[in-house]
Amino acid sequence: MTTSQSASPASPATVPTGLDAQRLLVREARREMVRRHRAAQTDTAEPPIRVMARLVDDLERECAARGFDLTATRLEIVNRTIGDVNVRFISECEGEEGGPGDYRLLGDELGIALPGEDLNGRPASGEGYHWLRDRMTEEERRLLDAGYDPRVYDIQGVGNPLLRGRLAADMARWGVTATADQVALGLGAGDCIDKILRGLAFFAHRRSESPGAVLFAAPGFNMPELQAATYGYRLHRVPTLAEDRFKLTDTLLARHLRENPDITVVYLTVTNNPTSLAYTPDELAALMEVVRRFADRGHHVHVLADLAYVGTGRPAEDEARMRGLASVPEVADRMIYVNSFSKTRTLTGDRFGWAVFGDTAFSVAMRSSWMNSVSCLPGEWQLRFMAYDTLFRQKPELAEKIRGLYRLRRSRLRTQLQSFDREHQLFEHIHVDDDATIYTWSRLRAGEDCFSVLEKTGIAGIPGSTFGYSDDYIRFSVGIHPVVID
Repeated sequence: MTTSQSASPASPATVPTGLDAQRLLVREARREMVRRHRAAQTDTAEPPIRVMARLVDDLERECAARGFDLTATRLEIVNRTIGDVNVRFISECEGEEGGPGDYRLLGDELGIALPGEDLNGRPASGEGYHWLRDRMTEEERRLLDAGYDPRVYDIQGVGNPLLRGRLAADMARWGVTATADQVALGLGAGDCIDKILRGLAFFAHRRSESPGAVLFAAPGFNMPELQAATYGYRLHRVPTLAEDRFKLTDTLLARHLRENPDITVVYLTVTNNPTSLAYTPDELAALMEVVRRFADRGHHVHVLADLAYVGTGRPAEDEARMRGLASVPEVADRMIYVNSFSKTRTLTGDRFGWAVFGDTAFSVAMRSSWMNSVSCLPGEWQLRFMAYDTLFRQKPELAEKIRGLYRLRRSRLRTQLQSFDREHQLFEHIHVDDDATIYTWSRLRAGEDCFSVLEKTGIAGIPGSTFGYSDDYIRFSVGIHPVVID
């Protein structure tokens, strides 16, 4: 039997109706499916994140085929693999119904929920939905008045100047001076990173040179590694230490730059996925000072700063760490900042991302990478991007509400993991985050792995090898489903 095949479904008439009894049946199905998938891993090189996501999908289908109650299935199988916050599934309400702690309203307030859609017991008013569409019309008129038509080819391919100007002006709060000419829009941060690495590799090939190496600190988000490999970069992975809170130190960076003169790009996640730990302002300033020292010796590198989770933490701390990152003016022209609304605004599916280049001339040169990829950016997408940008400017309390939801879920998940640990002795250490991101990062006890954790608890996480680290560690996301504690 393959992993995608089901056991013979039980007749609905023979399935016990009590919730407790059904939960026991789901647990048994869970054990069967986990053991089946574990045995199949000797025959596949499939990435761990896909293995776990597919396992959960197969298990949910199996439970449906056996006629198990959906409530029992959801209590006993929780997908915590993917970092996607689905506002339609939000059920948490702290305090007064309809008040600032009623997180169920986010889908309506963000304009994601359809008018009248049931949001866990509350029908969506549709006000946010209609406001966004009315605002898109206003934004289109503004663009046309400014001489930019989003319905025709954009020769530069980097997006409209009004939105780019707004995003550039936002950098000032972090001590970074930028203009619209230094900003390029992309279909999410990942798309921007891909175009940046492609452009840098293209410039190197024009000089008849290798694109060199990209330094990646591990554990870290691995998609840029796959992108870099595609364009011919050497991947230079630097393992970090738990005692350094899994962060690249100035000493470590200096040693690797000294020993590897082919490093041309340093990929730096200011607030880390998977660990949920953030650099301090002093740590970032020290890293930039290393970049400056090596530049003075002729070893110039670009710093590709991924800001995907800057905005999920405490605002004052986020601003301080960003000012630390921008504190060495001598390397300002080597900086490339990449950001998005995916995690900070729960808009993963909308794919709103942008890049800010520290140097205007370099930004203009990089446009060929954008043009060769998209020719122009979708008009409706740009208008929706502008409408959301306006929404968050007019209602800053929405960003705080999103951060509040993340804080609540992280806290509940830690409590749940601690409870499971007392019952099953799963974790050697559950790391406390820096009040940021949508993840938790834990070290497993000897003999435990992602499969055994899912089998015993029903929670599916991602092994550390996904992030270039040890499978002694596991990452859980709080994004898709609420945390339900029995």
